[in-house]
Amino acid sequence: MTAPAAAAAQGRPGADDPIGVAVIGAGYWGPNLVRNFQGSPSFHLRTLCDLDLGRAQRLLGRYSTVQATDDFATVLADPEIRAVALATPAGTHAPLATAALRAGKHVLVEKPLAATVEEGKALIAEADARGLTLMCDHTYCYTPAVTRIREMLHAGDLGDVHYIDSVRINLGLVQKDIDVMWDLAPHDLSILDSILPSGVHPVAVSAHGADPIGAGRSCVAYLTLQLNTGAIAHVHVNWLSPVKVRTTMVSGSKRTLVWDDMNPSQRIAVYDRGVDVATPEELATEERRDILVSYRSGDMVAPALAEREALRTMVDEFERAIRTGTPALTDGRSGLRVLEILQAASESLANGGATVALESGEQK
Repeated sequence: MTAPAAAAAQGRPGADDPIGVAVIGAGYWGPNLVRNFQGSPSFHLRTLCDLDLGRAQRLLGRYSTVQATDDFATVLADPEIRAVALATPAGTHAPLATAALRAGKHVLVEKPLAATVEEGKALIAEADARGLTLMCDHTYCYTPAVTRIREMLHAGDLGDVHYIDSVRINLGLVQKDIDVMWDLAPHDLSILDSILPSGVHPVAVSAHGADPIGAGRSCVAYLTLQLNTGAIAHVHVNWLSPVKVRTTMVSGSKRTLVWDDMNPSQRIAVYDRGVDVATPEELATEERRDILVSYRSGDMVAPALAEREALRTMVDEFERAIRTGTPALTDGRSGLRVLEILQAASESLANGGATVALESGEQK
């Protein structure tokens, strides 16, 4: 048995054994992970680790059987802990995840995967070498809405992608260590990576941003991605909007889908409306010099969506990947593709919006 295969065999629990897991970080996102791991019969939450021990203890409550600690080394040394979930600042992801992988733990990382593309590549190589699961907590990819969009695009129900337009704006918390692109755009970029059909991927990105309040980093940003098919994707992120908007429009050659995450009664609307263009082969000889454009105005359909917490679905996917040894929907490589776009967007922003080509080595 090869070393990676042996590591995988040791790291994969039996089908009926709850997977011992530790959550690292009890700040903003950690409590959500704690709640969902505790609510899953497939996991046994053994430890919550945070540098602020009191905060971890308060989160667990007085009568909790989950251990609270401020020592990450004790988590790594516990053989009953098979997996760790990192909900810590982005700059700590690479060293913490590397240490966990080297200790034989499966790793779930909050977005982004790492602080740089090189760190992301190193994490993937470490996980591959040890036969362990490395997964990104790109939670939006597990929402019922995104699942439906992915299914429709992959089935060809919308036709070929013409453009994708995403808006994620609100009066948000101005982060101390990252700009608005690194804070909010990972959501939209991970969704884009998740829903695009096989063979369709971004090849270049340009970014423009502004810091109108003097925060020292961009608080408003626009990213434009060129796809290899000639289609375009656009992402608007903003910390300064007085209204909260979460919309994504996916336009195809057959139909256009609008996802409004702020409208619980109709999150998705599919419009059979658009523009049809006759190709020259379809035209009579005398008409060939003119391309005929016709406007299609059909029905709007609002598909029913099952309401289920996306984070619980993500936890189930983490379990499936651990037990089967197969990649998760948002595995390390998907996280690396998002990371590459973010890093290229930062380069573009620093160079006045210049278009930056993306590498092709990590396409789906």
